[in-house]
This record gives sequence, structure tokens and C-alpha cells, in this order.
Amino acid sequence: MTSDAAEDRSNMPVPMWGPVSREDVLEAFLQGRKETTLTAYRQDMADFAGFLGLTDREAVETFLASGPGNANLTALNYRSYLLTKGLQPTTINRRLATLRSLTKFARLAGWIVWKLELPGLKTQTYRDTSGPGSNAYRKMLSRVDLKTSRKATRDRAILRLLHDLGLRRGELVALDMADADLTTGTVQVLGKGRLQKERLSLPAPTLDALKAWIDARGTEPGPLFLNCDRAGQGNGRLTGTAVYKLVRSLGQSVGVETRPHGLRHLGITEAVRAAQKAGYGIEEVLDFSRHADLKTLMVYVDRDRDTQGKIASLIA
Repeated sequence: MTSDAAEDRSNMPVPMWGPVSREDVLEAFLQGRKETTLTAYRQDMADFAGFLGLTDREAVETFLASGPGNANLTALNYRSYLLTKGLQPTTINRRLATLRSLTKFARLAGWIVWKLELPGLKTQTYRDTSGPGSNAYRKMLSRVDLKTSRKATRDRAILRLLHDLGLRRGELVALDMADADLTTGTVQVLGKGRLQKERLSLPAPTLDALKAWIDARGTEPGPLFLNCDRAGQGNGRLTGTAVYKLVRSLGQSVGVETRPHGLRHLGITEAVRAAQKAGYGIEEVLDFSRHADLKTLMVYVDRDRDTQGKIASLIA
């Protein structure tokens, strides 16, 4: 292990788990989680507890103490309940995944010896990987460019990072001032499922937009992107919800429905096209998209080539 890697690991929060009692399982399960993961887990556990008509802690104790058969039956009934509410399969699967993570933790802690067997629902992932389209994105940038306020300067940098680097909104709002290095033109990003930050290079337009925001923000330590109030000032970290609303509002202003992940999708789709023209292999595009699995990136390639449509035209 290099000294840099050792230093990065030494700076990571280390959960101090002791013997896990029945009453402490939920608290121990949540300890040491990233803020975004913690928020999602709390929401999912609150929904599950509401289904059972218990408090969060009571729901966990009852669920884990019920044994493998009853626990899987409870999860099956919960899945059916979520379906009757009309929730998307991805949402249902996330809530079931939270229960699986809980039972896995309890098993590792030695409190139970079984695991949750109930599978999630089949989903069609990445149905639309194109995003809002290049023209719409440029129009969104133009909308922001018409304004000179502190908020507009911030929003321009946000759009650029979401699209030009393919950042996820959780990655963007987690950025601190210390992560931005204007001298080298890089930002350090803690990617999804990663334990160590990655240094990403900024294209010139993106670097210019970030410089302008930092000039307006100031170089004080803290969150890189701040929430701007009506007076144009603010010092609290911008939330993922605020970024979602920002992108959605800008998209609607130019006649498209989009979201932060749509800008990431667009950036990756454009990267695939540009890389093919420049002679780069798909594996090199993986450095840009930062997907954990090449199969996920290949979905973008397949959608862009429209292989299905081309084959269909051959037999029509």
C-alpha cells in the first residue's frame, strides 16, 4: 500500500462496532454510512416500519427475530403492498435491497444465521440513455448565460460538471472547496461505491465556469456548492433535491423534461460518439463514465447504434 493510499484510508471514518444487542441492531447498521446512503436507508426503514405499524427499532427487532420463513413472508407481503401503491420497480427493489443489507449486517454481527431470499422485481434498466439532447442542453446553458447573478454563476458550473464530467448529483453536492484545484484544473470526486476519491481533469469551458463560481463564492473552506437564498447569499451545502429541481426547471424552460442524471446520460452518450470518431476504444470511455461494469456502458453504445432498429429495417 502506498503512503498516499494509507493516508486516504486513515482519514476515513471507521465505525466502532461493539457487541450488537437486539436493541442496537438498527443503530449499528446505520453507523458509518455516507450521508446519501444514510438518508435512503432511514427513509426505507421508516416506510417498512409504517407497513408493520411499528417504530423503526421495533420493526427491525420484530423482523429479525421472526426467523427466515416469517421474515421472507413478511418481505413478500411488503413487496405486494408496495406494488399496490403503484411504485416503480426500481423503488421497490431499492427498499427490498435495504432489508437485505440489514439482514446481511445482522448475520455478520452474529445475531441471525439466515439471509433474506426474496428476489427483487425484474426491471428494464437504462431505457433512455440519451438524456435531453445536445440542443436542449445548450439552450439550458444559454438560459443561465443570460444572467449575471451569483446563483446563475453557480448554476452554470453545476450544469457543466453534470454534463462535461458525467457527475452524479450525489457526487456533485458532496464536493468541498478542498476538492477543487484550479491550478491543475482538476476536481477530486468520491464516486459511487468508491472508498477513495478520484482526480478528474476539467475541460477548459468547465474549468472557466468553476473558476467563475469560486470567484463569486470565495475560497473559504466548506462545501463547494452553496445554497443561494433570495439575497444571493448562502453558506449551507446545496442538496441533491435542490440540484434536481434546478435541472428540471431549466429543462422545462426550454421545453424538455430532464433531470441531473439525464445530463450525465447525455455526456456519456456524446463521449461514446466522440471516442469512436477519435479512435478510442470503449474501455477508455469507461474512464470517463466511471461505471463499475463495462456491461453498463455497453448499453449506451447499443442504444446509440440502434442495432435493433437497423435489424428491423432489414426485414421490414
